[in-house]
Amino acid sequence: MDFLLWPFLIFLIILLLSGIKIIDQYERGVILTLGTFSGILTPGLRIVIPIIQRLIKVDMRITTLDIPKQEVITKDNVPVGINAVVYFQVEKPDAAVLKIQNYEYAVSQYAQTALRDVIGGVELDSLLTEREQIAEQIKSLVDKETGEWGINVVSIKMQDIELPQDMKRVMAKQAEAERERRATIIRAQGEMSASENLKKAMQNMSASGAISLRTLQTIESAGTKAGNTVIFALPTEILAGLKKLIK
Repeated sequence: MDFLLWPFLIFLIILLLSGIKIIDQYERGVILTLGTFSGILTPGLRIVIPIIQRLIKVDMRITTLDIPKQEVITKDNVPVGINAVVYFQVEKPDAAVLKIQNYEYAVSQYAQTALRDVIGGVELDSLLTEREQIAEQIKSLVDKETGEWGINVVSIKMQDIELPQDMKRVMAKQAEAERERRATIIRAQGEMSASENLKKAMQNMSASGAISLRTLQTIESAGTKAGNTVIFALPTEILAGLKKLIK
């Protein structure tokens, strides 16, 4: 008789042990009693009635979800390939379990739809220059819908924006033309600055008589070489003096 009870006792012990559950700090446990929601278990050692109750663990940490590359047509009819990352967190574990079958898959699909809708309403220039603002619009749309599921969308980041090859070539030519334009402006500004400095130097030399000394130095350096023909020119100061005498 005792021999027949051993299998039953072993089964009872295993059944009781199966009711002992450990919930980690970053988790919450949704309890269903006979299929009906009956509460949420906090972290720690918890007892669940076998067969009658079922425990569903929900991760409460921020989850990273990759949105595969999507080909989207912008408002100005430019096809672009975009992939993004969604960061979301479960705030209400009961709603995430009871209101949606697979909340991670649902967030991914809704984020893809919102991405297409928002990108389809903006032009390419805005997409390239206002990436953060557009990502915020996508986040707002996704967060509004997923809030009913107990999900909080922390942020959405657009990673890569892939343009068509012909569009890349056009943009490269535009960038090159812009660089040449800026280089021309910088050279012109440099020449203008140099001419202003030269003008100031000539005015200072004329006022101080240093231009005559500069002329003599030039004549002296030219006369050291054989075969050079030197033409003497009177300084402008002497010419000015002669004009006064003549008058």
